[in-house]
Amino acid sequence: MNWYSQSREELERILNVSAASGLTDEEAAARKKQHGANRLEEKKKTPRWKLFLQQFQDMMIILLIGAVLVSALLGEYADVFTILGIVLLNGILGFVQENRAEKSLDTLKQLSSPMITVQRSGSWKTIPSEDAVPGDIVKLRSGDKISADIRLINVQGLTTEESPLTGESQPVEKEAAALENKDLPIGERVNMAFSGTLVTKGRGEGVVVASGMKTEMGKIAHLLSESKTNETPLQQRLAHLGKILISGALILTALVVLLGIVQGQPFYKMILSGVSLAVAAIPEGLPAIVTVVLALGVQRMIKQNAIVRHLPAVETLGCASIICSDKTGTLTENKMTVTGIWNEYGLAVRKKRTDRFERRRCENLLIQSVLASQHAVDTYLEGGTSGGDATETALMEAAQELGISFPDLFSEYEVQKVFPFDSERKRMTMLVKDRQGKRFVISKGAPDVLLKKCTRLQKQDRAAPLSSGDVKEIKQVIETMASKSWRTIAVASRSLSSHERIETAADAEKDLTFSGMAGMMDPPRPEAAAAVRECRKAGIKTVMVTGDHKTTAAAVARSIGILPKYGKVMSGQEWNTSAPEKKREMLQRTYVFARVSPRDKLDIVQELQKAGHVVAMTGDGVNDAPALKAADIGVAMGRTGTDVAKEAAALVLRDDNFSTIRAAIREGRNIYDNIRKFIRYMLASNVGEILVMLFAVMLTLPLPLVPIQILWINLITDGLPAMALGVDQPERDGMNRPPRSKSESIFADGMGKKIISRGFLIGIVTLIGFMTALWEHPQDLVRAQTIAFSTLVMAQLIHVFDCRASSSIFDRRPFENTFLTMSVLSSVLLLLIVIYVPLFQPVFHTTPLTAMEWLLVLALASIPTFALAGGRNWKNDRNG
Repeated sequence: MNWYSQSREELERILNVSAASGLTDEEAAARKKQHGANRLEEKKKTPRWKLFLQQFQDMMIILLIGAVLVSALLGEYADVFTILGIVLLNGILGFVQENRAEKSLDTLKQLSSPMITVQRSGSWKTIPSEDAVPGDIVKLRSGDKISADIRLINVQGLTTEESPLTGESQPVEKEAAALENKDLPIGERVNMAFSGTLVTKGRGEGVVVASGMKTEMGKIAHLLSESKTNETPLQQRLAHLGKILISGALILTALVVLLGIVQGQPFYKMILSGVSLAVAAIPEGLPAIVTVVLALGVQRMIKQNAIVRHLPAVETLGCASIICSDKTGTLTENKMTVTGIWNEYGLAVRKKRTDRFERRRCENLLIQSVLASQHAVDTYLEGGTSGGDATETALMEAAQELGISFPDLFSEYEVQKVFPFDSERKRMTMLVKDRQGKRFVISKGAPDVLLKKCTRLQKQDRAAPLSSGDVKEIKQVIETMASKSWRTIAVASRSLSSHERIETAADAEKDLTFSGMAGMMDPPRPEAAAAVRECRKAGIKTVMVTGDHKTTAAAVARSIGILPKYGKVMSGQEWNTSAPEKKREMLQRTYVFARVSPRDKLDIVQELQKAGHVVAMTGDGVNDAPALKAADIGVAMGRTGTDVAKEAAALVLRDDNFSTIRAAIREGRNIYDNIRKFIRYMLASNVGEILVMLFAVMLTLPLPLVPIQILWINLITDGLPAMALGVDQPERDGMNRPPRSKSESIFADGMGKKIISRGFLIGIVTLIGFMTALWEHPQDLVRAQTIAFSTLVMAQLIHVFDCRASSSIFDRRPFENTFLTMSVLSSVLLLLIVIYVPLFQPVFHTTPLTAMEWLLVLALASIPTFALAGGRNWKNDRNG
């Protein structure tokens, strides 16, 4: 039902109610039973036990649980308890994060006003808002929070703040007449008041036409519950990596077992070898290290005013290819500001937020504006805001900046009569008297309307007749301000004779002297333009998605560099009427989407995702919440953002600063680079472990490593340096390269080749050390295993410095990362402890080594890193 197109009589007939008396209590009770309570429905929550179990559905975790079962059957209880500890730690961390993820509807529900004033059986009464039903006649006053969708039937200067619902920055002036157009977006339904919005000025009456989940706010709640949270690119890549590792582990295990059986080895020995190989193939510490590295990234981002609610989201911004940004409160300050004043001195323009108008030129106009808004000034003095009206607040602040004292001003003038603003006259007028007894009329309203009531123009020392040239100049200024998307308001006045009586607005609003105009807008954030430029440099397109008007949105987008010369601006209505195949084409050329609904925002995000983009969506209002949740990463404003937006988002900006997104992108890219570094390090190390075991079985040699040694390497030698790689300093070109493709493999840019080549050499040198020791001491298997163990550990610890650079170990200062240096030294110390402390020797199957044996270990361990690095540098020097 398009309630906004229905007349008052039709409303009474359809809803079966009289506007004069309202519903009876009995009829209201029956309707509440039919329609339900006026509140948002709660989403059925996932039980905590189920949420906890969901943390163990990852393929890597499942494989680790399988390794636990096999190790338990084989009696390797040290492996069992170690792996179980890792799995449980990872599950607990994930559970804590997910436990907060579905609070959006709970917060949305709390936005409803607790009380509402309705007419029942001809009497006005205040009732809990959840008892309001369709057909209730409702009274609205300044400051009321609206708790149902209401069709207005009587208004007196009524304006409402709808930015939480529509995204529009300016209060909406309401009217009571039916609207002819039957296909209007929410922001243009000016005879409707919506649940979740605020009355900023005036008063009115209306009839409830929708309650609970049938309100526009309820529709957003449906969207929020329907939209799914997508896996982040990092989660997708790690899942892909887990599948590769599982496949590799199963194939290699089967190969080793079959080879051993063919060679006549005992079945139990081959099962033990297969499990050892499987343990070697799986980086047990990878899930925990990823979690810890992301958590460390979270701490760094908090220092940069970005609060991360879901750990994987830390990395997602690093591969964002499009940022869909809300305008109001995100790219702009969400605060109306007087930016230009025109009067007898000409046009004065404020270029920066910190600029001040010249008092001599602008004082008279602002004094008249203040006098015409005494109620707003009183409210401003009491609470620091002018009752929520953005226009009045802007004028109050401009007057204060000039040093105008409100108490002193009102001690000079007495307000005798007020003719409030209404949508038909589009102006408000006051009759004031000064201390000398002189009376004045001051009128304030829309410039084009007020100009028609003027016969004179205020000059510097007198009121001169308004000529056709003056009218032409004023209209040109009005057009200039409109082209800048400024909201304009004009002031006019006249002196009254002692005997002149003013009874009506028509008596007052005639023969006026035009004093001037003020233009105002919600200014862009000063740092927004630089942030947009840097994002473009990093290959990220910024798109404005707002509920504001096309002209306003285009002006802001153009001023901060979002909208290029040939970029397209599209309205929500144009988007909705376009064919699906046309939408894909328009997405490439469109930089601003204006007058969009919550459903439109969600649809735009999903279409961008279908086109292969990684989408970051920013916003602060309830209307942004569904799109925030559906985006690859939702970014909410921390200061001005609603609780609903914050709960739906994965990232919250504590300072509401778009430039913080730029810092978050830089951090996200560095985090992903560091994750790739330690994956490269861990897998190259594991390939070395696999190959040394595989080659030994193929050569019918004893096992070079026992399972506890492999587990120790994976958790200690791999774990500590890998974690240190996770906090490595960013490389210089981090923000000068395009974002990664969503389908890009984690092994891209030759990382797979590096893993195989280093792993192959690590396995070969370890096997050489083992065979050399076995050849010299055929009866001392423990010594040979200790040399193999030490060679493998030292080769990995040297190789970790090579993983810091994308090309060669010589490209970066090796000891720049203090944490890495300390972790390597710690790993070496722990290696010496398990070799030389008698308590650990039987547990880890080790024995003390001689100085000559250590020289052999270090010489072999250096080959994988320095041989290939030297070869690459020789080749680069030759090419240069």
